[in-house]
Amino acid sequence: MGAGRELQISLDGLREKNLMQLKKLNTALFPVRYNDKYYVDALSSGEFTKLAYYSDICAGSIACRLEIEKKESGGAPAAAVYIMTLGVLAPYRGIGIGSKLLNHVLDLSSNQNISKVYLHVQTNNEDAINFYKKFGFEITETIHNYYTNITPPDCYVLTKHIGTQTQPKN
Repeated sequence: MGAGRELQISLDGLREKNLMQLKKLNTALFPVRYNDKYYVDALSSGEFTKLAYYSDICAGSIACRLEIEKKESGGAPAAAVYIMTLGVLAPYRGIGIGSKLLNHVLDLSSNQNISKVYLHVQTNNEDAINFYKKFGFEITETIHNYYTNITPPDCYVLTKHIGTQTQPKN
């Protein structure tokens, strides 16, 4: 990717005043409708939820939820980031927007000593699975009948443990 293109991609935090941008993106990108809790979680995640702009056009987003996981053997709880959604509008795919969004969250997680980042992906979404694998995510679980209104209803859990792999920039 040329340096000129990179300069045209910018990230902006999610706020009440631009929340409608995220809602419109989600409607265009995903086969499910998100409830109010999703948007409350996205707003409360601070720097972990971003809108991506390409030449001032809102072309993508990443929305995360911060979680605290209990350790099984009585150890200290660990922080995790759950990627609720990451999407880029079709005409803007392949130019680094998704990579920039994901790298932002992975870098932020590493800087804040977060132990893992994970997400759910529909089992037939090979493009998404391959995208995440480029960043060191691994399929760690299969959940049958995770989705209620889309086919196939099954999903994979993809997980990346922070601090173990390097991140590609594209």
